[in-house]
Amino acid sequence: MATWLAPVRLTGTSCTLEPLAPEHHDALAAAAADGELWKLWYTAIPGPEAMRGEIARRLDLQAKGAMLPFTTRNAEGRVVGMTTYMNVDATHKRVEIGSTWTAASEQRGPFNTECKLLLLGHAFEQLGCIAVEFRTHFFNQQSRRAIERLGAKLDGILRNHQRASNGTLRDTCAYSITEAEWPTVKTHLRWQLDKPR
Repeated sequence: MATWLAPVRLTGTSCTLEPLAPEHHDALAAAAADGELWKLWYTAIPGPEAMRGEIARRLDLQAKGAMLPFTTRNAEGRVVGMTTYMNVDATHKRVEIGSTWTAASEQRGPFNTECKLLLLGHAFEQLGCIAVEFRTHFFNQQSRRAIERLGAKLDGILRNHQRASNGTLRDTCAYSITEAEWPTVKTHLRWQLDKPR
């Protein structure tokens, strides 16, 4: 698995995704503090005091071939969040793009769209994926709208899928984009990025 999903740097105009590293800790803690993202009850975003452990967790999963984590930077090169390929299925060539969070100040504009374009492009065009998944909390309406704007389709809702840290049960909305859909989705995302603002 590790050889199929090797660390890579993906660069666009509005964003850069680079392999997660321990030295990103301070900048990631500052990015999470931008909007106090860990206070959103329906997400699992690490607070500054939990960031070192989260980096270690993701890198451990990478070593096991189960995840490929990235640190995200904006157009100016400032660290603004994290994202990953996760739930890796090297046999059937499927990945989920998830465990994503972005500093509040960077959540509008082309940043998210271009990050997803880069991740999807690499998954379908370099890794040969047959499908890419996205999952989010039923109550995370902002995330659901963003996933749907990408062109992903709702596969279903996993009821009582997980227990959150506050004890509540999470219904998970599972979306995907298939290999056959990718050319149309790619055209749509490029149009979104290129249209006048």
